[in-house]
Amino acid sequence: MIPAEVLRQMRRVQIRARRAVQSLVGGEYHSAFKGSGLSFEDVREYQPGDDIRRIDWNVTARTGRPFLKRFVEERELTILLAVDLSGSLRFGSTSSTKRVVASEIAALIALAAIGNGDCVGLLAFTDQIERYVPPGKGSHQAMRLLRDVLVYEPASRGTDLQAALREIATIQRRRAIVFLLSDFHGDGYEQAFRRAARQHDLIAVRIADPLEEAMPDVGFVRVRDAETGQTRLIDSHRIADEYRERSRTAKVAFESLVRSSGADLIDASTRGRHIDAVTDFLRRRERRR
Repeated sequence: MIPAEVLRQMRRVQIRARRAVQSLVGGEYHSAFKGSGLSFEDVREYQPGDDIRRIDWNVTARTGRPFLKRFVEERELTILLAVDLSGSLRFGSTSSTKRVVASEIAALIALAAIGNGDCVGLLAFTDQIERYVPPGKGSHQAMRLLRDVLVYEPASRGTDLQAALREIATIQRRRAIVFLLSDFHGDGYEQAFRRAARQHDLIAVRIADPLEEAMPDVGFVRVRDAETGQTRLIDSHRIADEYRERSRTAKVAFESLVRSSGADLIDASTRGRHIDAVTDFLRRRERRR
């Protein structure tokens, strides 16, 4: 039984995502991603200026007039949402946590995919594979994915991006559009990231919080690692500059990895406007196409 408050939260996320799909994302989503190929639809009579390479010679010979083949893009796509459920995603210094932001983005993508007739699935991970839902269609599938991203209680709190990326290569043999939602706190996954980008259309959705970019100068403060549970006392005044520089260096290194891999990047934050970040990304993809 899902608690009433969780059901209300699921409903709020669903409403926000559905509004975005209806008002902003529907057309952009359709235009941003290529179909799996072209399929023959019918023929039409040749008109001056048409590409003669598309002439259907059999129909032309039978009718005595030139006819062209018409093709349509095969639109059914497979979308895989790979969502980090590790302990660090529970953090949030604003009114929202990174996991809630991840759930809203996942809901938005799932609803757009379902509305477009595409298949969408889920791989939820920590430092192990927590949950796998094979790609499917329909509103029930979208709600199932939303429930798992928002409500599912993982067995672990750690992060292993390399293992998650390897699992994607195993379970999704055919090329798919993979949205990898994480804060990307970890290392050693770079090679697996590059392989995944070669195999699939990989889109990294980096979810951050303002306190991860710059630590406020509040003197001594006790902090706890969300994944290991370890606590320590730190002097925020003394380490503020080092903290900011390490955050900037990690951010630049990740962006370099994304570019060199040929993947795409969506930057989202608990500050808000993450729906706009997804919409802006889809519009950029549409222009590139």
